[in-house]
Amino acid sequence: MTVDRAVMMFAGFMVLVSLALGFYVSDYWYLLTAFVGLNLMQASVTGFCPAAIIFRKLGFPSGTAF
Repeated sequence: MTVDRAVMMFAGFMVLVSLALGFYVSDYWYLLTAFVGLNLMQASVTGFCPAAIIFRKLGFPSGTAF
């Protein structure tokens, strides 16, 4: 799995978890969904993604985007 795929998998996982927590625990968890979306938009514009840096340090091979 490349860094690109790992970032997409992590973002999708975080969105699904935050939606479940927002539904079952507290509406404030929806803010995490918004944060993930904003971070994805920021990464697409600037090319800077903190999750990609972490996955690269964990030893994932580079992809085409990160």
